[in-house]
Amino acid sequence: MTGALSLAHSPGPHDTFVFHAWSAGLVPRAPDVEVTLADIDVTNSLAERGELDVLRVSYAALPRVWDRYTLLPCGGVLGHGCGPLLLTAAHREPAELAGRVVAVPTERSTAHLLFRLWARRVLPGVEVDTVVMPFDRIMPAVRDGEVDAGLVLHEARFTYRRYGLFPMVDLGQEWEDRTGMPVPLGAIVARRSLGQRRLDEVAEAIRASVRYAWANPWVSAEYVRAHAQEMSPEVRQRHIELYVNSSTEELGESGHQAVRALLGHLVDGDAATDPWW
Repeated sequence: MTGALSLAHSPGPHDTFVFHAWSAGLVPRAPDVEVTLADIDVTNSLAERGELDVLRVSYAALPRVWDRYTLLPCGGVLGHGCGPLLLTAAHREPAELAGRVVAVPTERSTAHLLFRLWARRVLPGVEVDTVVMPFDRIMPAVRDGEVDAGLVLHEARFTYRRYGLFPMVDLGQEWEDRTGMPVPLGAIVARRSLGQRRLDEVAEAIRASVRYAWANPWVSAEYVRAHAQEMSPEVRQRHIELYVNSSTEELGESGHQAVRALLGHLVDGDAATDPWW
């Protein structure tokens, strides 16, 4: 497709559900798009290198890509009751993490930032070691005693009990209780060099893709299933219902406030230097 935009997002049900209509050519007058499916650590790295036009990244990665990319006001993951969990193989108190090892899927994510902020508050002066591990290995590793705790999100919220694990803390709920704001997890960014007209077209294509998915959920069902084969239909549906919400269609002022609050832990002063803010 000559002149097509390059888009990278995760193979998770929330992303395949949201972007299917656009990528399948079901959105009238939307720009042509070529899709790469990759985990968030990969898309964060792609954005840091400025390699693609539109990407899903962690909100915590925004300061590292701000010179090349702008935040789009739609398509992302932000909401209530959708944050990361810190899991253990038995009921433990936070103080028991001292000198222990926590598995994390990446150290460059919003989930890891929320974990660090929580640990700083509840374990002042205590060092907690982390080890990066593929997401699908974390819960088995916690269960089998390879690590002392694991940081998980997305479908793990619905499946951790199958591994006999226990939540030490719901970091999303902890954020909501402390700030009164929704949890910013995944952002959609687009290359600034596309220009404002093209950026507006991309944002409208994403909104239209979301609306199409809501109105015609059966159309994307096979595409979603094909990229989430190890999930049961029930887990896939619960995943979509939790992570695709009104802020996916439009980030809104409450969403922007939550993002600014999160970025306040990463940068000095106000990160709001872009018109989308």
